[in-house]
Amino acid sequence: MIILGIETSCDETAAAVLKDRKEIISNIISSQAQLHNKYGGVVPEIASRKHQENIVPVVRESLNQAGISLNDVDGIAVTQGPGLVGSLLVGINFAKAVSFARKIPLTGINHLEGHLLAPHLEHNISFPNITLVVSGGHTNLYLVKKVGQYKLLGRTRDDAAGEAFDKVAKLLGIGYPGGVAIDKLSKKGNPSAIAFPRPMLHDRSLDFSFSGLKTAVLYHVKEIGINGLTDSAVTDIAASFQQAVVDILIEKTVLAADEHHVHAIAITGGVACNSLLRMKMNERAADEGIALFFPSPVFCTDNAAMIALAGSYRLNPEEKFPFFLNAISRWPI
Repeated sequence: MIILGIETSCDETAAAVLKDRKEIISNIISSQAQLHNKYGGVVPEIASRKHQENIVPVVRESLNQAGISLNDVDGIAVTQGPGLVGSLLVGINFAKAVSFARKIPLTGINHLEGHLLAPHLEHNISFPNITLVVSGGHTNLYLVKKVGQYKLLGRTRDDAAGEAFDKVAKLLGIGYPGGVAIDKLSKKGNPSAIAFPRPMLHDRSLDFSFSGLKTAVLYHVKEIGINGLTDSAVTDIAASFQQAVVDILIEKTVLAADEHHVHAIAITGGVACNSLLRMKMNERAADEGIALFFPSPVFCTDNAAMIALAGSYRLNPEEKFPFFLNAISRWPI
């Protein structure tokens, strides 16, 4: 079965071709990071307009790289939500047009399910498992019983971890995307230089909170003043902030595995690219005797291969064409 996946939930226009759930024939991602860099975050109107420019060439390139045409596609899976409505609609409307014209089955996919299944593109992960989805829009812990059965165990009560990275990076003036900038800069800093708080770390809850940590960084910057914000001070702030975030993510995830007697953990989403998180979580998993799985970085960030994989479980050729398929900005799973 050959699935065409389409992803436009935020600022990446992506298309991928997946064969028989395991063979990724193509995976094309057009990023808008440079376009939004000067704003310190994604501007929804700009993102949706850029998707309109990119969607046709990105899908065409994915088919060309796979060496196939639309006549060879057995089904289309498109991100239906959650995300920016304007961005989502570009992918959805394109997918509906192709599906209707070519009489190809179509299904809408929850972006979060895509992230939950992304580690399975490359790894055989046992069920049940604990999966942490950590990105710019989400920091959620799930008990994954099997494909299609997910129990939300904990979530952020305010900012997502990736959002906190972006806001702290903007505060420090080090660029966007914030996670990438802070990860790179932190390698030069002292992670123990500043004792930033670890909100909700020891209360046995599986929820997260990063707003207070972000505010602590703001107060520290105000305290030292503009003259004290030297290059070395910025690297120490970045390193100390990153260490605090990683400590929280690891403790909550291991706690979830312990409480549910699960011996496999997967971490996915854009923040799963973070080098410190990968290193420290690998060390902790080895100590705990837990099998740990990270997707390759290209499958951590928004991509269409994970959407195609989710679609392979949900496509039904017998269903009628989904005329009323529409974008869903908030869609818990």
